[in-house]
Amino acid sequence: MRVSILGATGSIGQSTIDLIRRQPERHDVVALTGGRNIAQLVRDARALKAQVAVTCYPGLYADLKAALSGTGIEAAAGPEALIEAAARPADWIMSAIVGAAGLAPGMAALGQGTTLALANKETLVCAGPLVMRTAKAAGATLLPVDSEHSAVFQALVGEDIGAVEKVIITASGGAFRDRPLGQLSGVTVAEASAHPNWDMGQRITIDSASMFNKALELIETREFFGVAPEQIEAVIHPESLVHALVQFRDGGLMAHLGAPDMRHAIGYALNWPERAHLPVPRVNLAEVGALTFRAPDEARYPALRLAREVMAAGGLAGAAFNAAKEVALDAFIAGRIRFTDMAPVVERTLTQMSSGDGLENAPLSLDKVLQIDALARVRAKEAIGTLMEPS
Repeated sequence: MRVSILGATGSIGQSTIDLIRRQPERHDVVALTGGRNIAQLVRDARALKAQVAVTCYPGLYADLKAALSGTGIEAAAGPEALIEAAARPADWIMSAIVGAAGLAPGMAALGQGTTLALANKETLVCAGPLVMRTAKAAGATLLPVDSEHSAVFQALVGEDIGAVEKVIITASGGAFRDRPLGQLSGVTVAEASAHPNWDMGQRITIDSASMFNKALELIETREFFGVAPEQIEAVIHPESLVHALVQFRDGGLMAHLGAPDMRHAIGYALNWPERAHLPVPRVNLAEVGALTFRAPDEARYPALRLAREVMAAGGLAGAAFNAAKEVALDAFIAGRIRFTDMAPVVERTLTQMSSGDGLENAPLSLDKVLQIDALARVRAKEAIGTLMEPS
């Protein structure tokens, strides 16, 4: 099977490579893409005998080309090269580029009618109807790789989506789930980057602490499965063993349990529709003893309320929401705003754009999504500037 990995040097990409390297005879690697970690990209391209390795940074092209000299592996760089790599014929493509940057390459992959394993939640948040329409028109298969959406997907095997009453996705609550609310404004980037259960990249770990990742996943659930916003819930589940539950109209709940290891969701998508042996920990329920759940406090996690407002608004609100979130996260990591300032930045951006920038009624196209993304980043930076003004 021909495979490509978009975002190969990140945590999802590395977990995908781990699985592929365990069965090298089953996979021919077409393209690997990455960012600044040229050394890792080169190591993986050499080990997997990829056809092409791409960095998204044009300024790193010379370094990549030199490191691949004599290997026969093609080197490329820049956003257009990412799209070209995604469009190369492959049977299975992992979309794991972080943020809105993964949208255009993901769309290029879908356009060739392949199977796209979607770990980039922003793709559906920013352009869900467009993505689903593109997949259908091209005859492409879209498989979820977020642990929650993979769990829902698995729980729905053999079921009628019309019989679903509710979809419940779980959240660990992140690094600060038990910290007093009044102390959150002073938390550091290092504290927010330490997840209690999962081993993930910095950005998604901080998004877990703020629950912006869960906010994105609420929107993604709606777009992927076509259920109404009022049918989607999030619950705090500190053990991170139940990844999602589906409640049916007869009152029954179907739950998916597994260790907090992304290789399960990745491996399920890689081997779908079959199940293969995966090198992930097994859950021993007797040792676990108890599973706990509680409703999220939206005063602690205002991102959840914002997600519901975005779903109610529709249109291009998701693209603006995600762009503002990314800008706010960058500002927090850079020490320019506090942890608790991120949600107000996003809310202020959405409020301003909904009143003047036509989020709800604009036609949905890739160009328009990218325009709104760029505009929302400008508005979010303005909101950050207002927050930083002396009172």
